Amino acid sequence: MWEIILAPFVACLVLVGMHAYLGIHVIQRKVIFVDLALAQIAALGTTVAFLFGIHPSSPGAYWFSLLFTTLGAAVFSLLRFRQEKIPQEAVIGLVYALAAATAILLVDKAPHGAEHIKEIMTGSILWVKWSTILRVALIYLAVAALHYWLRDKFVLISRDPETAYQKRLNVRWWDFLFYLSFGIVITQSVAIAGVLLVFVFLVVPAIATTLLTDRLSLQIALGWALGALVSGVGLILSYVWDLPSGPLIATTYGVALILIGLLKYVLSHQHKQVAVRNLALGGAAVCLIALVVVWSGRWLGAEAHSAEEEAHAGDSARPAAVSGQPDRPSVARPQSNGTTNSSVGILQHIQQLRQQARKDPVAAARDLIQMLASEPRPFFRQQALEILKQVAGSDFGYNPALPPSQNQDALSKMQRWFKRFARKQGG
Repeated sequence: MWEIILAPFVACLVLVGMHAYLGIHVIQRKVIFVDLALAQIAALGTTVAFLFGIHPSSPGAYWFSLLFTTLGAAVFSLLRFRQEKIPQEAVIGLVYALAAATAILLVDKAPHGAEHIKEIMTGSILWVKWSTILRVALIYLAVAALHYWLRDKFVLISRDPETAYQKRLNVRWWDFLFYLSFGIVITQSVAIAGVLLVFVFLVVPAIATTLLTDRLSLQIALGWALGALVSGVGLILSYVWDLPSGPLIATTYGVALILIGLLKYVLSHQHKQVAVRNLALGGAAVCLIALVVVWSGRWLGAEAHSAEEEAHAGDSARPAAVSGQPDRPSVARPQSNGTTNSSVGILQHIQQLRQQARKDPVAAARDLIQMLASEPRPFFRQQALEILKQVAGSDFGYNPALPPSQNQDALSKMQRWFKRFARKQGG
C-alpha cells in the first residue's frame, strides 16, 4: 500500500502547502471561484493541446495551459473596478462556465474526449512521479518567495482594497501579478490533481482555518496540518475501498470541514448542552431523511424492475407473426468477472507489471502490449509504455496520446519484436 500512496501523499503535502496560503487570499478577496475558473482555463489549454496530439503530461501541454492561464489572469485583473456594479465573482463564474463549455465542444469529436475531460476533472494524482513532485515543489518555492517579498501589497489589496486605492497603488497591476502567480500554481496543480481536487485544496483549508484563527502564520500552519491528515486518510481509504483517489480525498475534505464547523458551533455556543442537543436532533433528522431516501429508492427501483420484467415477458410470449417482429431474448444482467476498472485497481496492476518485468519480462511484455492495444485511457497507456520501453529498449513509435486504433503500426512492430524476444528468452 505505501509503495502506491507514498508519492501521492507527498504530492498532496506540496499542493496543500501552497494552496492553503493562496486560499486565505481568495477568501479575503471574496472571489471564491477564481481558483475553479483559473483551473478550468488551464484545463482548456491542455484540451487545445490534446487536439493537436500533444500528450497532457508533456511540456507542450504545460505551455499551452500556462498561456491560457496568463490570459485568464489578465481578464480578471482588468475587470476589477473600484466602484463595481457587477460583482467580480459573477464575472469569474461566467468565465468558468464558458471555459468548461468550450472544452466540452472541443473534445466532442476527439477520440476518447470524454475520458480526457474526466481525467482533467479528477486528475491523476495516484501515478504522480517523484521528478514531477520535485519540479512542482521548486516552482512553488519560487512563487512563495515572490509572495513573501511582495507580501505587504498582496495582503493589503486582499484585506483592504480601499486603502490600497487611497495609497495610489496600481491595484490592477498588482492584481495581474497576483493572478499570474496564482495561475502558475494552478497550471501545475491541475496537471497532477485535477480541477475538483485543486479547488478543494484551496478552499477547504482556508475556510477551516479562518473559523479557528485570524493570524496568517497560524492559518497556514493549521491548513497544512489539516491537509496532511485528510489527504493521508483519503488515500488510505481509496486504497482499501478501491475507489478513485481524487474524488474520495475531496469528499474527505468536505467531511472534515463539516466536523470542524460542528466543533466550532459547540465551542462558541453559550450553552454547551443546548448545542449538543441541537446537534443530536439534527443528526437524527439527517438519518431519518437518509432512511426515507434509501427506502423510496429501493421501492421505486423494485417497481420499475418488475414492470420491465413484465414487459419483456409479454414480448417473449407474443407470437412473432402477431407482433410483426422476431422474438427478443430476455435481458440478462452482466456478470462480474472479478476485475476492476477503477484507477486504484489498474494502478496496482501496473505496479505488479513493473515488478514482473524484472522477474519474468516475457509475461510482462505480453500483458503490457495487450494493455497498449486495448486501454482507452491515455494516462495508463503512458505508464504501460514506459515499462515496456525499459524491457524492449524502444517505444516502437507508439504515441500514448492517440487511441490504439491510430497506433496500429507501432502495435504491429511490438508484436513482431515480442515473437523474437519470446523465442530468444525461451532458447
